[in-house]
Amino acid sequence: MGSQRSDKDSWDIASSVGATAVMVAAGRAAETRRPDALIYDPYAELLVAAAGTGVWEHMVDDTVLDALANRDPELAAVIEHLRTYQAVRTHFFDRFFANAASAAITQMVILGSGLDTRAYRLPWPRRIVLYEIDQPKVLQFKAETLAGHGVSPTVTLREIGIDLREDWVSALRDAGFDESRPAAWLAEGLLMYLPAAAQDLLFERITALGAPGTLVAVEIISDDAPMRSDDMVARFETLRNAVGLPDGGDVRDLTYDDPDRADVADWLSEHGWRATAISARDVRLRLGRASGLSVKQDAAFARFVTALRT
Repeated sequence: MGSQRSDKDSWDIASSVGATAVMVAAGRAAETRRPDALIYDPYAELLVAAAGTGVWEHMVDDTVLDALANRDPELAAVIEHLRTYQAVRTHFFDRFFANAASAAITQMVILGSGLDTRAYRLPWPRRIVLYEIDQPKVLQFKAETLAGHGVSPTVTLREIGIDLREDWVSALRDAGFDESRPAAWLAEGLLMYLPAAAQDLLFERITALGAPGTLVAVEIISDDAPMRSDDMVARFETLRNAVGLPDGGDVRDLTYDDPDRADVADWLSEHGWRATAISARDVRLRLGRASGLSVKQDAAFARFVTALRT
């Protein structure tokens, strides 16, 4: 268990797991600025600026990355990879939802939605209902910030402010979710913040709610991802102090590195799903984005699992 976590902990957007959502949004904001952007998220930078968490707002600025590169090119390559990775995974899961909508699925669920802006930036068919589940303060921050800038959802959005360790199934049903019809579920940037037992329970619940034809998409970050190594964390801390960046904390204090954690693709395949997995590297190469990481680091970074309920 991470040193900042407990079984009953909670957070807002500026603390604990909530602040990692700002990091992800910063990656989308940086990508949106690129002339060859894979995704377009005009709201990410608004959310990062409003969160006031410091370091991630600076990471949108290319001049900061240039300053880091002058001092530690390898570390700068890892940070640039993280920014590109946010675009790659966002693009992949955007397509997942587009394909689900094309397959006439009308219920979409984003688990641990954080600062996800798909409800605001994607062109959803009118019949779609999108459910976002996350901590109440996180959902409130996003909704109030975007509304304050005159931004409205492009879909019927139902926000469910509840911890995923609580009875979110009842809350989802109460919000109108119909388990007799297929749905598309997304667990993006979530699993490493759950203990192994909570991960199993999450997929048990999704399976129980999953009518035939239900889809699920999952991101799996490797324990060997370079930004989680002692060396990279120490080097980033040194550089952060050298260039005067605020403290962004150590994400490892927020995660659970359980050795008995189930492989998601295997678990789903054993519980009535037809699952496939693809490395994030293969997706990135397909999209034509180079990486500054070594082939070994790149290949071990992350996987995306998608599955169909049979």
